[in-house]
Amino acid sequence: MTACARYRVDHHTEYVYAATTATSQHLAYLTPRELPLQKVLWHDLTIDPAPADRSCRVDYFGNTAESFTMLTPYKALSAVSRSLVTVFEPAPLPDVATSPPWESVRDQLAAGSPGAPLEAIEFSAGSPYVDIGPEIEAFGRAVFPAGRPLLEGALELMHRIHHAFAFDSTATSIATPVSRILAGQRGVCQDFAHVHLACFRALGLSARYVSGYLLTDPPPGQPRLIGADASHAWVSVWCPVNGWVDLDPTNDVRPGLRHITLAWGRDYGDVSPLRGVMVGGGAHVLHVGVSVVPEAADATTPH
Repeated sequence: MTACARYRVDHHTEYVYAATTATSQHLAYLTPRELPLQKVLWHDLTIDPAPADRSCRVDYFGNTAESFTMLTPYKALSAVSRSLVTVFEPAPLPDVATSPPWESVRDQLAAGSPGAPLEAIEFSAGSPYVDIGPEIEAFGRAVFPAGRPLLEGALELMHRIHHAFAFDSTATSIATPVSRILAGQRGVCQDFAHVHLACFRALGLSARYVSGYLLTDPPPGQPRLIGADASHAWVSVWCPVNGWVDLDPTNDVRPGLRHITLAWGRDYGDVSPLRGVMVGGGAHVLHVGVSVVPEAADATTPH
């Protein structure tokens, strides 16, 4: 029987503005994806104050995108996403040394051969938050000598990023370019994912940005703190034999039972959990709290 885990995920976002916001338009990527190894049992997004209009659609990449419009003036906005999700353990990778040479995969993507689907080809180019330059190409090529099997090199690249880069939440912002992240070798999960993506794409390989959550453990002897978790990000690299293979450079693991997938795209900009444009408001303070809590196997309704 395939191992599985069930989680209750609560994601609270609150914006507090210095001045009154007259109107605003927002886009949320807060609904977990329905996947072969992930089942969404329940999801709800509560917005306060209540929006004048809201809608839900499936975007180009297959993610659930929720839009809402605020027409009544406000000074604080709260969005609370709650989900109940079951995650199944992925099958072990076959011997990565048997995956095809990375150059053959690059050539398939460049030629648009029948073995390379359009979806994979689209994720092989640079994107707004994944700039490609000679430094990032050199960093990636160091683990992809001629003839090396794609997945063997991909795993070593993950190890290299994990060991070379230090986690530092103060070192970067979402606007920090990949070249500066590479030079400073510090950042957070989205930075490490962007570096990983840039290395693949600089070599003509295909990889996508994955947004989600990660179950974390409290310190020994300490209770699990509500709201102490955070959003997470990792990458998925395309291999003709294995399809999309997820890799988490922040934690140096292949995502499994502890990872919950929200959405994927070219980079963070495609799947930012919540963003918007507004009239008024001025300066603001953002509060975000995420809780990923294991649930009993028979839990099917929200708490």
